[in-house]
This record gives sequence, structure tokens and C-alpha cells, in this order.
Amino acid sequence: MADAAPSPRPPRSLLALYLLLGFSAGLPFYMFNAVLTLRLARHGIDIVLIGFFAWVALLPTFKFVWAPLLDRFDVPGFGRFWGKRRGWIMLSQLGIFLSMTAMAFTSSDRSLPLTALFAVLLAFWTTTLEVAADGWRIELAPTKAEQGPMVAANLWGYRSAMVAAGSGAVFVAGQLDWTWAYLVIALAAFLPFPILVATARDAEHDGRRGPALVTGLIASAIILLGSLLVTAIVGWALLAAAAKAGVTSKTNVTPLVLALALLPFVGLAIALPRIRRMRADAPARLSAAIGPYVDIFWRFGYATLPVLAFVSFYRMGDVMTLTLSHPLWNARGYSLNQIAMADGAVALLASMVGVAIGGWMAARWRMGAALAGGAIASAFGNWIFVWLWYASPSNFVLYVAAGFDQFAHGLEGAVFVVYLSMLVNPRYPGAQYAFLSGFAFLLPRLLAGAAGSIQQAIGYDGFFWLSGGLSAAAILFLPFITGVKPRSAEA
Repeated sequence: MADAAPSPRPPRSLLALYLLLGFSAGLPFYMFNAVLTLRLARHGIDIVLIGFFAWVALLPTFKFVWAPLLDRFDVPGFGRFWGKRRGWIMLSQLGIFLSMTAMAFTSSDRSLPLTALFAVLLAFWTTTLEVAADGWRIELAPTKAEQGPMVAANLWGYRSAMVAAGSGAVFVAGQLDWTWAYLVIALAAFLPFPILVATARDAEHDGRRGPALVTGLIASAIILLGSLLVTAIVGWALLAAAAKAGVTSKTNVTPLVLALALLPFVGLAIALPRIRRMRADAPARLSAAIGPYVDIFWRFGYATLPVLAFVSFYRMGDVMTLTLSHPLWNARGYSLNQIAMADGAVALLASMVGVAIGGWMAARWRMGAALAGGAIASAFGNWIFVWLWYASPSNFVLYVAAGFDQFAHGLEGAVFVVYLSMLVNPRYPGAQYAFLSGFAFLLPRLLAGAAGSIQQAIGYDGFFWLSGGLSAAAILFLPFITGVKPRSAEA
């Protein structure tokens, strides 16, 4: 991938917008991930089952399935005034609010299938918001120099919201209970919705605000109800099939899940020789469903394979740390109030510094050097939890470990988002970024789903040595990807 020529910084209004959008997406993320695993641990749920809940985070891996819809269609009602991208963001925020409210009123976790249902819906609508926001960002800032500040602003909002959600939810749960914790974060996640309602009309649309809002709310209610019914039916069918096949919490289903999840990616890789020979008018390249993904393999050819291998390792440490860091803190005897502080002021400051440095590195350094720096930081961000495991519990140990983890993964994340954005064809911003970022988290989230089993086999210390080593292994792919350039001429 070639480094882009310098270009002006985005305007401050655009940076403020992406700070807000990042905040909107970051608030719910912890609530179906780290906070949920802590909630389950506090309710005495088996560590292996907690690991399975990490597979809820696999849903964003498959966002390429519905991402083309966001590039192609407007949300009924909302789209007539606010346009395609904002319309999808508004619908997603409604879905996030209702899903998190449902998780609040099922927070006893007496029915784990019900907990899983609403966690999946929360993950789906959070992911949909991210797809819309990412596609819009790539359209608005097509160069590396512009992407660096926008990504930093977006991740400042995203990570500060994750920290606010994590520490805020844990603090409220410590003072009251988990129901109030989820209700408070649900309300906070909904606050950007009226702000978006008040924004100006999209330049390419001529609808009126009031009718567009009313029609959009009615259409959203129908869409949200439909998504609930479909998710419930599919979930019931999967659980019934698993029970019939004799699958229990002791069954190692990771290989099967991995094989199924890899099918679409492996299929494209097998078809790579044929894709490279396709002409511009080939049906597969023109297809609304698969055309954006075929285009990635057509533009980068066989270099696509090392690129995909690299991205699948790069965020390994970040994802695996998120899965077991909170159960680790719980196992070492830290209180909810101590965890809330670690996830709050400490993590927020450290993360924002890391994101700022990562955004600056991505915009100013050669991309290979920036990526290497991110991988090294990520590895040490995992290994510091080995020290925490053996150190005597204290506020100092917890805050240093949590702070360095957030700094390292904030830096790494900012560099990585810019890198992926520069791989995307501007013709398919939402769909291609969804495909690449989804694949980037596929293997890490699959391993995260088996985190409980891995921890039982090698302990918390072995788990974090392993996850850090996998992040560092991404450096081995850099010689094969840093010079990759896409085909520019049409066949």
C-alpha cells in the first residue's frame, strides 16, 4: 500500500462530529463484552460459558453480509431528510437503546438464552452504527493525512465512551445493581439521537424534518421488531440443533465455529485466480452483494492473502485482553469500586494519549513503521497482566496495568484503522471496510470465545503470555504487505 501525499487537516466541525459518532458507538460496546463477562462472573457463571459469550462479539465479523445494504439503501423516513449515513446511524441508536434496556430487565441472568438474545441484538445495532459511520468517514476523508486526525477524534470518542460505560456501569452496579447500570448507560447512549435530529438537512435530499422523523420512527419500529423476531427464531433453532447434537459447555466447538466463519473468506481466496482474470463487466464484479468483496481480491491479487493474514493477527492482543481482563481482576480479589476506577479515569487518560500518538504516527510515519510500533505496544499491553497476576493486589498494580493496556491498544487501534481505511476502494467504503475489519477480528474473537477453556488449560499467566505473543507475531508479515499497491487500471 502506497503512502498518500500530505493534505490539509479536516475541519474542526468534522472532527467534532466524529468524536460524537465514536462516543455513540463506544458506549454500548463494553455492555455486551467486558461488562457482561464481569456481570456473568459475579453471578457465578462457569468460566467456559463466559468464554462462549465472547462469541457475541463475532457478529461484527459478519457485518459484510449486511454492509452493502447501508451503501445502497436509505432508511425509510430518516433518509428523506438526513440522508443515507445519518439515517442508518439514527436507526442504529434506537436499536442500541432498546436492546440495552432489555438487557437491564434481564440482568439477573437466570435465563442465559435470553441474556444472549439481547446481547446479540445490542452487538448487531452497535455494529450497524459503526458500518454507517466508517463508510461516511472514508467518503469524507480519502487520504492518510486526513484520516489520521479523524480516526484519532473518532477513537477518542469511542474509547472514552467505552471507559465511561465500563467504569460507569461497574460503579452503578456496585452502588445499586446491574439493572440500573444498564439503564444508565442506555440513556447515555441515546443522547446523541436528538442531536442528530437537530442537524441540518442532507444536501442531496429535499424532505421536511417533521414528516421524516415521524415516518422514520414508524419504519424503525417495524425494522426493530422484525430484527428481534428473526434473531429469536434463529437463536432458538441453533440452540435446539446444538442440544440435539449433544453439544454442552464441555464440548470444544471452536474448530466447527472457525470452519463456518472462514467459509466466505476461503471461498474468495480459492476463486482468486479466476477473480484476477475478470473484466470490468463481469457479473461478480458488478454484483451488489459480492461485488465490493470481489473488488478487494481483484485490486490486490495474491497480495490479499498476506494482508488478510496480517490483519487477523494484529488485533489479537486487544480482543483477547478484553475478554479475560475483568475476570482476571475479579479472580485477584479486586472490588467493583476498584475496577470502576481502573476502567474510568485511569483508562480514559491513558487511552486518549495512546490514540493521539497512534493517529499522529499513522499520519506522519511510514505505515510499516507505525504498524510495527503498534504491534509491539499491543504485545506489552497484554504481558503486563502477567505481572498483575503475580503481584500482590493493590491500587497501584491495578491502575498501572489497566493504564498501560489502554494506552497500548489505543495507539495500536488508531494506526490500524488508518491502515485499513487506505486499503478501501472509495467506490465501496462501507462494505469494504466492513469486510476487512470484520476479518481482522475473526480469529481473535474465535480464540476469545475459547478463552475460558484456554485459561483453564494454561492459567491466566499463560493466557496473557500467549495473547501478547500472537500480537507480536503480526510483525512477521510486515515485509510482505508494506509495499502492496492496488491495481488502478480496469481490465
